[in-house]
Amino acid sequence: MPAYLWGEIGVSHIKRILVTGGAGFLGSHLCERLVEAGHDVICLDNFFTSQKSNIVRLLDFHNFEFIRHDITMPVWLEVDEIYNLACPAAPGHYQYNPIKTTKTSVMGAINVLGMAKRCRARVLQASTSEVYGDPEIHPQPESYRGNVNPIGPRACYDEGKRVAETLFMDYHRSNRVAIKIVRIFNTYGPRMHPYDGRVVSNFIRQAINNEPITLYGDGSQTRSFCYRDDLVEAMIRMMNCDGSFIGPVNIGNPHEFTIRQLAELVVKYTGSKSKFVHKPLPEDDPLQRQPDIALAKEKLDWEPKVELEAGLKATIEWFRNIDMSHYRAPTPNHD
Repeated sequence: MPAYLWGEIGVSHIKRILVTGGAGFLGSHLCERLVEAGHDVICLDNFFTSQKSNIVRLLDFHNFEFIRHDITMPVWLEVDEIYNLACPAAPGHYQYNPIKTTKTSVMGAINVLGMAKRCRARVLQASTSEVYGDPEIHPQPESYRGNVNPIGPRACYDEGKRVAETLFMDYHRSNRVAIKIVRIFNTYGPRMHPYDGRVVSNFIRQAINNEPITLYGDGSQTRSFCYRDDLVEAMIRMMNCDGSFIGPVNIGNPHEFTIRQLAELVVKYTGSKSKFVHKPLPEDDPLQRQPDIALAKEKLDWEPKVELEAGLKATIEWFRNIDMSHYRAPTPNHD
């Protein structure tokens, strides 16, 4: 743990920290970082899209506890900090039950903000690049207000996260709640669910099994892929930076790749015999996605360190070493 963040952990430095969605891909890695730093960590999750195996090694730590709970329902805890990561984040997951997705973003935000207000806790909202929709400005700065279809199939996630940001700002203005907002761009790494429907996990799973690799459209749409360790580091820096900086701040990798380039790299690093197959581009799927991270560099002294080649190789190795039969597809929409 970098010294500038925590220093020497003593009794006076130990925090009680709640991580909602803490058994998910990013949440579980965040919990590990916080537990290893010596803090008392409460992981809250309902396992809608996450895996108990993600946190099983933490259960033996005296400073970690798990609560199975749906954040759409109120919960009363005494905490110093809250990281609100609870929400299905892959299109197949959040479109499977779109009403539940919206409720998770909106009611979840209300519940954690109410707790933060009562406890005088600092609370961080894990927002998303999806608030920009299919952007008309490239790359996307935080000042861009977005191009979102409020009645499309992705709106449950896009608009839910936008409303959550609204609630965070209104609790801050009206009740002086100490908030932080990060907008997360595409993130990948070990512990991704093999059937989460994200492009990286789809490609790796298909390539390892020598199955046809699915490209939507012609594969020319772009994304910027940030490795999970870099992303978690940014969230922790944001939580611990000067309270006057509340965000929102973009967190992601500014290096842009086409989806076809990503597929070609996965085939190369897996040694796969997979061929490409093309399917129609999903409705409202953004054609470009690249963060402007100038603000993160300035305020957090942060930029991603892990190159795509190294991150993909580590992720592929993790996929090779898991038993995929232990991972059920959480929804029928994982292809």
